[in-house]
Amino acid sequence: MEFGRVPENELNNVDFSLPKEPPLNNLILKGKPVKDPKVYIGCAKWGRTEWVGKIYPPKTKEKDFLAHYVQHYNCIELNATHYKIYGALGIAKWAEKAAGKDFLFCPKMYQGVTHRGSLNGKDFITNEFFRGIIAFEKHLGPIFVQLSENFSPKRKDELFTYLKSLPTDLQFFLEVRHPEWFAKEAILSELLSTLKEMNIGIVITDTAGRRDCAHMNLTIPKAFIRYVGNSLHPTDYTRTDVWINRMKYWLDKGLEELYFFMHMHDEATSPELTVYLVDKMNEACGLNLIKPKFIENPEPKVTKQKGLFD
Repeated sequence: MEFGRVPENELNNVDFSLPKEPPLNNLILKGKPVKDPKVYIGCAKWGRTEWVGKIYPPKTKEKDFLAHYVQHYNCIELNATHYKIYGALGIAKWAEKAAGKDFLFCPKMYQGVTHRGSLNGKDFITNEFFRGIIAFEKHLGPIFVQLSENFSPKRKDELFTYLKSLPTDLQFFLEVRHPEWFAKEAILSELLSTLKEMNIGIVITDTAGRRDCAHMNLTIPKAFIRYVGNSLHPTDYTRTDVWINRMKYWLDKGLEELYFFMHMHDEATSPELTVYLVDKMNEACGLNLIKPKFIENPEPKVTKQKGLFD
């Protein structure tokens, strides 16, 4: 992911602190933990050749990547569906790889809908997208609708009309990127209240160069977090610690579902930071999340990094 990337020599100058808890969240969360909240940790892609010999066995073929990925993570932010509409047959084959597991695919809306022209008149192509992904069946997680950086609040009516057309029996999360969505309180407040009314979540994206996207707002008692690390830079660990603290707070206050997706500008090192995250999350929240198991070194040294929880 290139969104929000800054040069490595500037990372120590970035204020990675997270905003204080927004007042709206107190209305969304009931104030006490729910029984057995759903917590999912994943990446954006399973097709990483850099993971062969690391968490995938040596000489693993690409066709077998997903079968190994589901051994290390319990969900995936499925970016593949953003670039191509897949038929039900292909989707069903992916779902088969997760048979018997509590594993969710969280498909990203096709770019032909969200990034090409107006959202108006996209009923047919949207329905074709849905025709494919419903084949995930019980393994279908939330659907991720991302708008381009050029989609400003001036097009809010177009956006709200489209969102109202989406099926209500599926869960959606929306990511906005244009800075004007966050620059004025009235604009952000209208967006949040509209999503709340529609039972649509809002994506929280934590990346170095766009701190406004780490807004910390919840519109439903579910969180969808896109965390963008920087190849195991020291700030990756302290940032992760802060996130664990916030996620524990949300879970203690009644968060029902949590989706945390590990991104890197260089995805080769995503498994290492995932291990750090999961170890700390399990300890802090009393969870039993699965984590990547390394071929040559089952317990990578990164887990010994100093952070807020050490």
